[in-house]
Formats: sequence, C-alpha cells, structure tokens
Amino acid sequence: MSSPAMSERRLGTVGAIMVALGPLSVAIYTPALPDIVAGFGASDAAGNLTISVFYIGLALGQLLCGLLSDALGRRNVALVFFSLYVLAAIGCFFAPSIGWLIGARALQGIGASAGLVISRALVRDMFTGQASSRILNMMAIIIAAGPAMAPAIGSLLLAVGGSQWIFATMILHGLAVLGLTSVFIIETVGIDLSRLRPMAMLRSMGVLLASRAFLLPALCTAGCAGAIYGQASILPFLLISHLGITPQQFGAGMFLQSGVYMLASLWTRWLMRRFLAPQLVPWGAAIALLGAASLVAGTLWLDPNFWTIMLPVALYAFGYAHAAPAVMTAAFATHPERAGAASALHGFMQIGTGFSIGLLATLFASPVLAMGVLIPASIALGALAGLAWYRFDRP
Repeated sequence: MSSPAMSERRLGTVGAIMVALGPLSVAIYTPALPDIVAGFGASDAAGNLTISVFYIGLALGQLLCGLLSDALGRRNVALVFFSLYVLAAIGCFFAPSIGWLIGARALQGIGASAGLVISRALVRDMFTGQASSRILNMMAIIIAAGPAMAPAIGSLLLAVGGSQWIFATMILHGLAVLGLTSVFIIETVGIDLSRLRPMAMLRSMGVLLASRAFLLPALCTAGCAGAIYGQASILPFLLISHLGITPQQFGAGMFLQSGVYMLASLWTRWLMRRFLAPQLVPWGAAIALLGAASLVAGTLWLDPNFWTIMLPVALYAFGYAHAAPAVMTAAFATHPERAGAASALHGFMQIGTGFSIGLLATLFASPVLAMGVLIPASIALGALAGLAWYRFDRP
C-alpha cells in the first residue's frame, strides 16, 4: 500500500495477469471437457454446466466485487477474492463427482471476478483518455496471449497427465495472481463503509444504464466479448464431438481466435501512435460485422468444417481488437465517481451475455446451428452499438 503510483506499463502488465484469470480458467479447461464428462460418466449438459456456473459466478461476483471494492478498497477485496479462487481450484482438483466440480467451478468464477473488476477500476482511478486506452490495449495483448496458448497447453497437459494437471495449473495461476496483488497493487480508494449499501450500488447502476454515453460502449463490449466468452461452451462440442477433431487439434486451432486477437491488439497499439483510439472504432466494427456474416455463411449455408467456422471467428476477433480500447475507456470515463460500479456492470454485461449464449445454445438441435445463429447475432449487436457510440457520443 505504500508503493509509489504505478506506471502505465506495470499496471497494464499486472492488471492483465489479474483479468486473465477468468478467460484462462475457461480456455485451458475446454479441451478437457469431453474427457472430464466421460470420466465422471456425466452428460454433455452436465459438462456444459461446469462452464455455465463459472460464468454465473464470474458475472454475479463482479457486482459484489464492485460494491465491496468501492467501500473496502480495491486491494483488500482483490486479496479476498483471489484467495477464494485458489481454494475453489483446489476443490476442482479433488472433486469426487461432477456435482462437486460444478460447485467448485461456481466459486472459482466468483473469485476470478475480482480480476475483471479491480484491474479496470484501477485504470479508471489512475488514468484517463489516451493513456487509459493504451493500458487497456496492453492488457488486451497480454490477456490474448494467454488464451491463445492455453488451449494448446491444456491439450498437452491432458495428454500427459489428465485433467488433474489442468486444475493444478489453475491453482498455480491463482497463487501467482495473489502474490502479484500483494506485492504490486496499491490502494487507490479509502475505506468508506457508507458506500457499503446495495441500494446505492443499484442506484449507481441505474444511472449508468440510463446514460447513453455508458450504455453504447458497454453494449459494444458485451456483444463482441460476450460472443467470444459464449462460444467457449459451444466450440468444444462442435469441433471435437461433432466434427471429430482431436483435443490437441482443437487447442492448436484456438490460436485462430486468441492468437489473432493478440496480433490485432499489437497492430492496434501501433495505430494508436498515429490515430486517436475512437477513430479505430468504425474500422473494427465493420470488420467484426464481416466476420459475423462469414460465420453465418460458414455454418448455415456451406457444409461446416473447421475452416468455415474458425476463419470467421478469427476475423471478428481481429475487428473487435481495434474497437476495444476506445469503447472500454469510454464506458469507464462517463462517471468517474462510480468507477467500481461502472467496472462491475461493464463486466457483468460481458459475462452475462456469454452465459446467456451458453444457456440458449442448449435449446438448439445441434452446436452448428447454435454457433451460426447466436454468435453472429451477438457480434452484430456489439458492432452496431460501437458504430452508434462513434456517431453520437465519441469525444
């Protein structure tokens, strides 16, 4: 707490490792999902539930974390939530049944939610404008690097030591985040118990939802990032169970999502030396819309295969990376006095969209149909909201 103010680079790096806890807990896990289902003798629906409850915990945990961090301090709350994550990951490692695993994964999601809320609230507490966009872009690069490699790492761990090694890796990641938070994160808000009022938090969220300047950029990230989260519960069954690729091929193929997003974030970082971040939004939204249309064609009009699915995924991930820094900065900048609430609601909308996609996917007759309808619709919502923000509310 006595450390000097954090630099852009340090906050971007540490914040990215914090926020990556949630995405990595899904990305490294998905290649093992069919194997875990078979090992417990459970149904595919029960396997999907281990992802869905993680997203429920991640979504609801953000609302709780936002409320607590405004009242009790960012660092204090982060340490408690990350400790919960480590304990839940240990519970996953020793899970004797699918029911136990489902419960542990829900607690894992709650613990991981602090990474999303605290990292972005810290950015808003200490930086604004183009500096904030640079930090969020740096976070995106590091966040994408992890999930780009995580499916391949998960597949390798599965082949070498089984799913237990995957959960052991989650434990180590949680301990690393806990250590980095203890050493590097400074406190940016004082303890004020008067803020510990759920109704005040709800009123703050009502103000945010009534603000077009918050809602449009938040809808952009909810639609685009939510689609990327949501497809995590569809792609393993679509590519491995339906199309018959191996878990190792699945892990390598997921680089077309996270790897392209990482490269696009690096490219966006270079572009932001020459353009203001908001100027990149229309280009990113247009590319994302093209990717969504390509996915419709690749699943519903053509004979679906790995390339007709994953190339469109790579295309809309590439597009969203251009828009993300500006719209995320905009969502947090509108109400600086509500940084915790804005970060919580912003993250809740993303994860809530991802969870809703996973839930609705169970109603479709096949994962191909779910992928071809739900994901393009979510991407289109996000891209159009980004274009509307650029038209009406950009700085």
